[in-house]
Amino acid sequence: MTEIEIGKGKRGRRAYSLDDIAIVPSRRTRDPREVSTSWQIDAYHFELPVMAAPMDSLMSPATAIAFGKLGGLPMLDLEGLWTRYEEPEKQLAQIATCSPDEATARMREIYAEPIKPELITARLKEIRDAGVTVAGALTPQRTQEHWRTVVAAGVDLFVIRGTTVSAEHVSGASEPLNLKRFIYELDVPVIVGGAGTYTAALHLMRTGAAGVLVGFGGGAAHTTRRTLGIHAPMATAISDVAAARRDYLDESGGRYVHVIADGGVGTSGDIVKAVACGADAVMLGAALARAEEAPGRGFHWGPEAHHSQLPRGERVEVGTVGSLEQILDGPGQSAEGTTNIMGALKRAMATTGYSDLKEFQRVELVVAPYQRS
Repeated sequence: MTEIEIGKGKRGRRAYSLDDIAIVPSRRTRDPREVSTSWQIDAYHFELPVMAAPMDSLMSPATAIAFGKLGGLPMLDLEGLWTRYEEPEKQLAQIATCSPDEATARMREIYAEPIKPELITARLKEIRDAGVTVAGALTPQRTQEHWRTVVAAGVDLFVIRGTTVSAEHVSGASEPLNLKRFIYELDVPVIVGGAGTYTAALHLMRTGAAGVLVGFGGGAAHTTRRTLGIHAPMATAISDVAAARRDYLDESGGRYVHVIADGGVGTSGDIVKAVACGADAVMLGAALARAEEAPGRGFHWGPEAHHSQLPRGERVEVGTVGSLEQILDGPGQSAEGTTNIMGALKRAMATTGYSDLKEFQRVELVVAPYQRS
């Protein structure tokens, strides 16, 4: 790809966000009722190519169960309020009702409560007892401390998720998590990320991960671009990581690693374009925080918002647009792409003539920057 001269001493590659691209209809169309959006990772099959982000604003044990029964893959934040407090409804109400000026400081106080291993066990058991696939997420910093508790609780999929995760973390202060050894010794599939480049993703795939999360600082509640100056435009990032998946498939003799878009996927159109760029599934945050059942009560935040030393996120008001079922399967309540998001994906696939997600990854794309009217 041609580099652009930023100045006489620096050049850079042009990268594209999901807003910068569009899909193009082909010569064939289909009936939306004949389109499949199902996907499978390891031994686990799902009707919807959607993972719920491990954030307290959208995932409680109750919403995880409801989301799983609707066909998605729920994921609980094992460092969140549900593993710090026996009954966190009071803390959730305080976060939702405090003023914008107080939100960061109040969240820091609330999340200062220690994580309790017995609550990790209890929350995962509650989800498992409901007959739903159990996925729990830890940051790389907490993985070594709590992974035994998580595995003993009977988790189906283990997620290591951070703002960015590398296979080669360097630290002179403590021994870093050896991802390759950790994944090799674990008895459950591991999804790891985020990654924003071809090289970073390829290294993560070589650790044995079952899936790689793609994204860095692109979510609705992130301020990483403003605070750190780091950002990975999602259309380019997904395409780069999909290329790493293709090359690793050849390198490994046929081992397929799933690519999951994580961040910057807020509407049904974003989901369509993420899959078109090569994603097998998407991880949704703000889109699900708009559900009537969401614990955030119309507000959305991630773990970066209450970082003890350098917050890189904020509590944002996303409002409420309908029930969890309406958001996923409709009927749609508006033309903004926030409800019936799976119906929109099926219609886009049908309009361009594709019958399943793997086929749809071959759809034609054009660069077409979106101009708001």
